[in-house]
Amino acid sequence: MIDANLTNFETEVVDASHQLPVLVDLWAPWCGPCRVLGPVLEKLETAYAGRFKLVKVNTEDEPDLAAAFGVRSIPMVVLMKGGQPVDGFVGALPEGQIRQFLDKHVPEAAADEEAPSEEAAPADDASRLEQLQQQLAANPADDATRDAYVELLLRAGREDDARRAFEPLAGKVAIDRRAAALQVWLDALQSLRAAPDESALRAAIAANKRDFAARFALAQRLLAAQQWTAAMDELLEILMRDKGWNDDAARKAYVAILELITPPAPKTADGQPPATDPTLESYRRRLSMIVLS
Repeated sequence: MIDANLTNFETEVVDASHQLPVLVDLWAPWCGPCRVLGPVLEKLETAYAGRFKLVKVNTEDEPDLAAAFGVRSIPMVVLMKGGQPVDGFVGALPEGQIRQFLDKHVPEAAADEEAPSEEAAPADDASRLEQLQQQLAANPADDATRDAYVELLLRAGREDDARRAFEPLAGKVAIDRRAAALQVWLDALQSLRAAPDESALRAAIAANKRDFAARFALAQRLLAAQQWTAAMDELLEILMRDKGWNDDAARKAYVAILELITPPAPKTADGQPPATDPTLESYRRRLSMIVLS
């Protein structure tokens, strides 16, 4: 992993991308999802054993590079080949989806190299899933544990298992905020079965910025891919133009994402709550400004 700046960008990114794919991670120290994504990318650089190169760009220190990539929200990841950007994504995707993204572009592993498993969850996630499953077996009525179990299944890409585990919560979404947020996530995944692809949705929005149905479908697609901030950016575009559109659908989805990306907040050793994530606070403020306007 290399930190890029204006001085070394040409060598470390543009020139290097003629030899092998270069993955550029555009991040900032205040960005909570960036802190989640960064270690995953570093882990994958090691796992792929030289089949791609990881370069990080601190957008706070390198605003000119951020502008050159057209950064609107972070984390943003761009894959460079032959001196040009060829693909990318926004948001802290789960490891399995990043592997799928990489496998479209990086050279195949040598025959004697162990191929990474796209289905395998990180060891700590697998252990946590087993622990939650055991707790639910002992106490099936523990809704908080069930919320956490369903969420972890979704983050691991196990949609069918998550739907089965969610069934006892379906009637409680009016009183359980986490369950309500999980329902929105499940609905977004369901919507992918009939929704146009991302390029078609973006083309529709470019033709008509008030095509709220297309913008909401794009937000659902981004939500389903766990690109949280990108999804909220699209929902904000709807809310700024029509706060109550489609029976408050955009606001409800936005609130659900805020719930999903808000971690439990245990108090620190001195009894005080931990510092809040600036990204979360920024998106909360934006929603409040629109709702109260």
